[in-house]
Amino acid sequence: MKNKNLTLIAKEVFFEETQDLQRVAERIDATFSLAVESIFNTTGKLVICGIGKSAHVANKIVATLNSTGTPTQFLHASEAIHGDLGLLQPEDVCICISNSGNTPEIKYIAPILKNRVKTLIAITGNTESVLAKAATYILDVTVSREVDKNNLAPTTSTTAQLVMGDALAIALMELRDFKKSDFAKYHPGGSLGKRLLWKVEDIVDSSKKPQVKLDSTMRDVINSMTSGKLGVTVVTDEVSKVLGVITDGDLRRMLLNFNEFEGLLAKDIASLNPKRIKKSELAASALDIIRENSIGQLVVVDDEDCYCGILDIHSILAEGIE
Repeated sequence: MKNKNLTLIAKEVFFEETQDLQRVAERIDATFSLAVESIFNTTGKLVICGIGKSAHVANKIVATLNSTGTPTQFLHASEAIHGDLGLLQPEDVCICISNSGNTPEIKYIAPILKNRVKTLIAITGNTESVLAKAATYILDVTVSREVDKNNLAPTTSTTAQLVMGDALAIALMELRDFKKSDFAKYHPGGSLGKRLLWKVEDIVDSSKKPQVKLDSTMRDVINSMTSGKLGVTVVTDEVSKVLGVITDGDLRRMLLNFNEFEGLLAKDIASLNPKRIKKSELAASALDIIRENSIGQLVVVDDEDCYCGILDIHSILAEGIE
């Protein structure tokens, strides 16, 4: 088989599955809203049940819901009839996923689920199945066929199940007015969580605070910059208020503009009113300021504008904050 044929196959898979998803979308009606509201208003928990490929889909939907503010647990259909039904309580909502709705395990467990929970939601491709007849609400994910040439491998049907799960999650996010800051609470370890949660004070090394006074000599300035290893030192007053900065660029300009350096002081070459950021602000905001102003560092201050340290762009990027 030539590569171009494989490429064509891939395109056909996308096209055919997209077409079926469109048909599923057109069938969504007020039942979907009722199902979502039953989940949102439950005083119990949400449990998603499945078997086979639908169990894998169920686990993915569970993960999506848990990360978007709807605590959810997975229940394997075959394990349920061997003791795991104890997970379910009368106030719970259960979503059961099955394309046919008539596998032996599902036919056995559907009536039991109906009687053990407050609301049973079926995600199925067979609205006349045992599962559908037991359900309080039916979310119809019927597809015309599986995308493989034998119409056997769960492909289009499982894609439709996954997208219906995404639709439930997004609808619940809307009801909860779920924001980026909420999402970060469930993803604190990832780059997104760091961008939304980490503050400047979480990154800046407050032990490295190169600083000089307005009347410091050039020798003092150079020694301070060298000790800080950041190519910059901060000019402060007697109570550590930030007055300016001196960078290695300022030193180069000094060499160009002055013939004699012996009597020069920090105030003669300092850049006054430098860009700064409060330590309580987000590190991502510091990165935005650095990039917008094409600078390498930001002076970090507290609420009283007292010097706390220098935040370097490399320190931010090293934490995975982009």
